Amino acid sequence: MALDINTATADEIDAVPALKGHGFEIVRYREDRGRFTALRQLAEVPGMAEAAARDDLAAAVRCDQE
Repeated sequence: MALDINTATADEIDAVPALKGHGFEIVRYREDRGRFTALRQLAEVPGMAEAAARDDLAAAVRCDQE
């Protein structure tokens, strides 16, 4: 099952190979700006532009709306 980036901890995000080392920045971005509504928003996180464009990312993470 894909990891929800709107509820995952930094450690859980770092466990995803495509996002390794970016967990802290993703959680900080989420806390500052609110929930992700689309995976393409990951490109707005500092240092994530290249990782957000990876084809395998959608299979590993999701951004559920609550």
